[in-house]
Amino acid sequence: MQVWKDYQEQHKDRFLNELLDLLRIPSVSARSENKNDMTQCADAVKQRLLEAGADTVTIYPTEGHPIVYGEKIIDASKPTVLVYGHYDVQPADPLELWHSGPFEPVIKDGKIFARGACDDKGQFYMHVKALETMVKTNSLPVNIKFLIEGEEEIGSKHLGDFVNAQKELLKADVILISDTSMLSMENPSIDVGVRGLTYIEVEVTGPNRDLHSGVYGGAVANPITILAQMIATLHDENNHITIPGFYDDVVVSSPEERAEMAKAPYNEEEYKKDLGVTELWGEKGYTTNERTGIRPTLELNGIWGGYTGEGAKTVLPSKAFAKISCRLIPNQTTAKIEKLLIDHLIKIAPPTVQFKASVHHGGDPYLTPIDSIEYKAASKAIETSFGKAPIPVRGGGSIPITALFESALGIKTVFMGFGLDSDNLHSPNEKYGLFNYYKGIETIPYFHKYYEEMKK
Repeated sequence: MQVWKDYQEQHKDRFLNELLDLLRIPSVSARSENKNDMTQCADAVKQRLLEAGADTVTIYPTEGHPIVYGEKIIDASKPTVLVYGHYDVQPADPLELWHSGPFEPVIKDGKIFARGACDDKGQFYMHVKALETMVKTNSLPVNIKFLIEGEEEIGSKHLGDFVNAQKELLKADVILISDTSMLSMENPSIDVGVRGLTYIEVEVTGPNRDLHSGVYGGAVANPITILAQMIATLHDENNHITIPGFYDDVVVSSPEERAEMAKAPYNEEEYKKDLGVTELWGEKGYTTNERTGIRPTLELNGIWGGYTGEGAKTVLPSKAFAKISCRLIPNQTTAKIEKLLIDHLIKIAPPTVQFKASVHHGGDPYLTPIDSIEYKAASKAIETSFGKAPIPVRGGGSIPITALFESALGIKTVFMGFGLDSDNLHSPNEKYGLFNYYKGIETIPYFHKYYEEMKK
């Protein structure tokens, strides 16, 4: 609608400056030293929602970081859209790899560089500005609720309790999330699903203290060696995961779905060049897009032990550690894969060491039916603003709370992200395109318009 475009163009500089202010707040949920920053960021989100036209905004404390809830109710007979996002961000480490300060946003080559620029401050803030656009132009077609949490990057530890306790408050017809990506701005897409996640940490202990590697080497098992050997057995020569029962519940994609996925533009040489690798790696029999969307994975996220400081220290370490995560697809569940993984590692650990595992966080996979009203509304909205229909794709990442939303609230989620896989999420020099940001603000009101029309 022209009135939306006119309003957004008139206020685009302010829309950007407000986002930059949010990005300057180091809202790192994983670190206790940033607790005050988390509170400051929650307060800022509340204020921005009120300024955008929300009727009420409340900050709900949790045992961890606070949750911001806001709403704009225009007519109880109208559909209600629940917008979910998160204001917390990943730690910025390693700092030395950033080209500019992670919490000192810089605009370069048409992109905002800062931690949280895309994940998820830039993306959830599009919804705040979309709300403002519709309220200020007297064209809001639906009721809108906002649930902006502060613990997504640490597994949404307390959100489940909040959702189950506040079902009436969160009552809605659909959940709208922009925490995903598109193939490109030239080839828009919609994630029709996200993978689930299981994440554990393991500890292997050998001797009761670090030993001299000359005096004891060759006589006592080295925990790093043992852990490396155990990890090496988790994939076979075809990069197939070897844990018994791991694939039992996997829903194998049909040839038709794989054919649809193959229509997505993909240039392998550009893909390798962007990542700085000469060859790709993955499960035999599947393409790169399939490996990152319709197949489960097992990855090592970190491994350490022994002496890692400057110079040499000839030590046989007492302990070795690793962080291991699995991405899951329908119908795998976090609970089952978690047990299979831990039980398997316990079984293959030799008697020369002691093995211990602890669970971090996880969530089940999620799919949005492409024949649903919510998907059709999102697709039509993107087609309206981009001039071409979006391609349905499977996202490789995880949004653990989506499965809980459906089970607790009984409603579907639709993903409408505007980031790119190359935006360095969770990495140094995270970025978000100005075009993407403004395009999201332009597109989101169309979703609300079409969703209201399709629900009649």
